[in-house]
Amino acid sequence: MSTAVYVIALILDRAISIYIVVIIIRAIVSWFRPNYFNPIVRFLFGITDPVLNPVRDLIYYKMGIRLGGIDISPLVVILALSAVKELLLPAVVRWVSAIA
Repeated sequence: MSTAVYVIALILDRAISIYIVVIIIRAIVSWFRPNYFNPIVRFLFGITDPVLNPVRDLIYYKMGIRLGGIDISPLVVILALSAVKELLLPAVVRWVSAIA
């Protein structure tokens, strides 16, 4: 049982790390007026927009924070994913290990 938990935790850890890198690449690409018809750009935006758009709505519309055109939603998502990766994931593994 605990081996399966470790494997799942490792997969989640790697997936979160890869997704953080994808968000960073997407943020860098957005600085250079990307060609939205490029399949790589469409992939990057398609895989990150479902996560970034709700955060943008929360920051800019519901909270009313204005930063002069600077989009901080990638930073907020990266911080949240890092917190899950570094704090929540190990805590869940320890909790499951203690139960088993």
